[in-house]
Amino acid sequence: MSRPAAAGAVRTPPRARTDDVPADPDVREPLTALFRDLRTSPAGLSSREAAHRLQAYGPNQLSRRTGRRWPRELLSQFTQPLAVLLAVAAVLAWASGSAVLAVAIVVVILLNAGFAFAQEMQAERAVEALAAFLPATAWTVRDRNRTEIPVSELVPGDVVIITEGDRVCADARLIDGAVTVDMSALTGESIAVTRSAGPAGAGGALFDAADLVFSGTTCIGGDARAVVIRTGMHTELGRIAALSQRGHARRSPLENQVRRATWLIAVVAVVAGVAFLPAGIWAGLSWGAAISFSIGLIVANVPEGLLPIITLALAVGVRELARKGAVVKRLSAVETLGSTTVICTDKTGTLTENRMRATRLWLDGRDVAAVRSAEDSPGGRVLAAAAASCTTADPAGGGDPTELALLRLAAEFGVPRDPAERDAARRRLFPFDAHLKRMSTVDATAAGPAVHTKGAPEMVLECCTRVQGADGGSRPLTAGRRAELGRTLDGYAADGLRVLAVAHRPLAPGEAEPATREDAESGLILLGLIAMVDPPRPGVAEAVRDAHRAGIRIHVITGDYGPTAAAIARQVGIGAAGSRIVGGAEVDRLDDTALDELVAGREEIVFARSSPEAKLRICEALRANGHVVAMTGDGVNDAPALRHADIGVAMGRSGTDVAREAATMVLTDDHFATIVTAVHAGRRVFDNVRKFVLYIFAHAVPEVVPFLVFALSGGAVPLPLTVLQILAIDLGTETLPALALGREPAEPGLMSRPPRPRTSGVIDRRLLLRAWLLLGGVSAVLVMGAYFGTLWWAGWHPGDPTGPGAALHHAYLQATTVTFAGIVACQIGTAFAARADRASLRAVGLRSNPLLLWGIAFELVFTAAVIYVPLLQRVFGTAALGPSHLALIAAFPVVVWGADEIARWVARRSAAEPA
Repeated sequence: MSRPAAAGAVRTPPRARTDDVPADPDVREPLTALFRDLRTSPAGLSSREAAHRLQAYGPNQLSRRTGRRWPRELLSQFTQPLAVLLAVAAVLAWASGSAVLAVAIVVVILLNAGFAFAQEMQAERAVEALAAFLPATAWTVRDRNRTEIPVSELVPGDVVIITEGDRVCADARLIDGAVTVDMSALTGESIAVTRSAGPAGAGGALFDAADLVFSGTTCIGGDARAVVIRTGMHTELGRIAALSQRGHARRSPLENQVRRATWLIAVVAVVAGVAFLPAGIWAGLSWGAAISFSIGLIVANVPEGLLPIITLALAVGVRELARKGAVVKRLSAVETLGSTTVICTDKTGTLTENRMRATRLWLDGRDVAAVRSAEDSPGGRVLAAAAASCTTADPAGGGDPTELALLRLAAEFGVPRDPAERDAARRRLFPFDAHLKRMSTVDATAAGPAVHTKGAPEMVLECCTRVQGADGGSRPLTAGRRAELGRTLDGYAADGLRVLAVAHRPLAPGEAEPATREDAESGLILLGLIAMVDPPRPGVAEAVRDAHRAGIRIHVITGDYGPTAAAIARQVGIGAAGSRIVGGAEVDRLDDTALDELVAGREEIVFARSSPEAKLRICEALRANGHVVAMTGDGVNDAPALRHADIGVAMGRSGTDVAREAATMVLTDDHFATIVTAVHAGRRVFDNVRKFVLYIFAHAVPEVVPFLVFALSGGAVPLPLTVLQILAIDLGTETLPALALGREPAEPGLMSRPPRPRTSGVIDRRLLLRAWLLLGGVSAVLVMGAYFGTLWWAGWHPGDPTGPGAALHHAYLQATTVTFAGIVACQIGTAFAARADRASLRAVGLRSNPLLLWGIAFELVFTAAVIYVPLLQRVFGTAALGPSHLALIAAFPVVVWGADEIARWVARRSAAEPA
């Protein structure tokens, strides 16, 4: 399997080229060279030149994969093995006179095909959602005038104007100004970044370039002008759209298993029916009678209700998950969740609350908790007030999560800063500079004007000459104190905390307000450090323990800083201390073989600064190692990996429409614990599918054996069961208990088992032996014993006539009725046995599934009506049974269940014994 190229390099899909169209530029070259290569200038393009380029480059929009032939794709859904088998069952049902059953099966075929076809449209819906990330219009400079144009008409070389609140509409290089950009949709990072015009860096990832902005991101502050370098599908957003369309969705494990099971059922049914035809002729039957009995034998082997019951069981799982915060868009995905072996989770908003919070303060050599009251820490009160003054965020309208955390800190210390009052007191603002990594304000305070500065500690410290003391005075910032600060910063970094330094400088009376940043950011007094963290969500650590107990590995794949992500991972129990952190650049350097080897071990890894390609490659490497992968994500950048994982899990609250469309499951609460809940539900659904498949397969044996006995005896033994009685069992007594088994509660120890192998099927050798040999075999022996006992009790000998008018005819009708009722009684025992795979019925609880009890009650009432209602006696060929018959049959459920209970007890005992 081929995998995408590594991130970091500039990728440009091929396009039509003419001699008049600029060559693809190097986005990192000096601006003068970039203008030259783009054949533009800071004054922008002329309308004529822009129109010419629009013809050459195409519209600035995301293209969709073309060439879909939906009629053929829709028709292909009807050629799937299960659809073919159901069609055969419908024909047989129609031939046997059950028109209602035939119509019902056809409806099931149509619904199943419709659901499958709708799923094929998922990738196209994802691309349509991506298109929503492009605004309708953009401001650009055309003919040296500021002009608003449709975004689709933007071309490389255009000069666009970006202001606060705008959504960036193309990849562009800033030529003047500075903006704060929310890039979380592309990178997954929750912290806004600042981009400003300046010299381009020579290396590093493209997303880290300090002077580039990208299509699909949002400007949350500042204003700037930029020259467009890429549009449409050539942008980073377009590249992600192309990845989202790559390939096709794979079948889930359940879909593959049902496909194999249906072929098995079809082969068994057809072979049995064809084999019976010559046997019936040899037994002396007419051709018409032999064909009729062949159809009956096939109907006995084909479980007509298998697909509807599986569908309903999955639908039950979907409804259960929806109530618990997970919306599943494909029924079969519920079962796939149960086979999950690896969860690849994002950090921000999934493991964490997506809310920055100050946790530690450094105040003149003292490390204190940020939650201490203002009375206990007057220095903390001054620090919090200064930090809140040096912000631009507004809790009502949102903003940088870091600044919102500073405003909350000030409120906790009793010095709240109302945004309106803060802005009114502001004399001057020096916005955050990406190169200097700090911002400053000049504000009016009760003690007079003062400069407030916050930013990266190393950048703020170089502007400081003194440090605030505990007594309110200041002292020189000596080399020893700076070394102490360095050790403190290292400790905070080891804990995964994000640290800001805050400083101030009160202006002396009569001192002029600083006019430049250099004047403002000099001679500062360090007030202290504020360490912040996005805390883990409550319940995540418990969910991680449950996942580990279930044998599931968890990798963290995030766009955030590696040590921070690793610290959060350790706090919730993911990975051991000192577990490996793999950066996006390192993943890019690994070839496919090396990446496969990296993820093959049992170690849980933190993948940091991950690009969309890296996330997709990690997913494919895990799948190459045989894992069933659940991948979480919330941004546009996550869409390719969500699309290609076995289970794509999108965030419903913080996630983008793109991620939600590409995913298979959407978490309405954005909580990691919901994923583990979904795994539990998936395992339960898989177990329940096996339970009713076991139930259905087991009773097929006592239905088939009477036909084999009749055929092998050459007709000396009259047929113990009629076709109509088989249909009464399959359609009347079987369905409700089977449906109830689909609602069975989880068996004890469900989440203590390791994940089942990807190759493990719903129908395996153990299930078949249990169904056909143990449960079916015991049922067949009981039923045939009761049949022969009833005939012999009436004086029958092999070959004696039993047809209408014969002396033994009534006894024969009673014998076939005993066979019919005996199979129903054995079904009850099988239903109770099927409720547990290894546990005892006592551990499961006799009354823990009331629906099964109601299903059995209906089964008994229906059977009694068939046996004792005169009209139904004539239709189904039954006769009333006496107390002795009923007493004999009443023991059948206990015998069948008891035999299986003993077998499970032996299996548990063998598993508990040391090897």
